[in-house]
Amino acid sequence: MGPKTQTIPRIHEDAQAETSEAPLYRVIIHNDNITPMDFVTHILITIFLLPDANAAYIMYTAHLKGTAYVQTLPKAEAQKRIGKAHFAAALKAYPLHFTMEPE
Repeated sequence: MGPKTQTIPRIHEDAQAETSEAPLYRVIIHNDNITPMDFVTHILITIFLLPDANAAYIMYTAHLKGTAYVQTLPKAEAQKRIGKAHFAAALKAYPLHFTMEPE
């Protein structure tokens, strides 16, 4: 019997290049006078994966200034998270709104 060979998994270079070259977009949250602050904070924590303190700061910034920067993500990920946030808000009949803009 010969020596055992072990296969080392390789990262597909095209997939790695695709994610590193994806255009980045800034996610912006818009204030409204209907969506409860605790729901906004919950969305920022659960969908945008922000720490509690950051989510609260962003929520208050949007409340006071009308809009606030949430985070920068690749375009597809930004669209996905915004879609989830809009869906969750629609289930509760809240007009919570996010937009995105190129970095």
